[in-house]
Amino acid sequence: MQEINVPVYNKINLSIKEAAAYSNVGENTIRRLLAERGCPFLLKIGNRQLVKRKEFENFLEARHFL
Repeated sequence: MQEINVPVYNKINLSIKEAAAYSNVGENTIRRLLAERGCPFLLKIGNRQLVKRKEFENFLEARHFL
């Protein structure tokens, strides 16, 4: 079976590792943000946490610091 590689900027959802590399924000910081109640960019599927890329970008654009 052939693996399909999609560029991060074309993905709808990112893993925590991908989100960290994409945004230059540490994995621990992303995990802390995802743990906050009402996190706008959290997509939880079972035990897996994914980052909604567009919502994450909007969140970062609206912040001056984390």
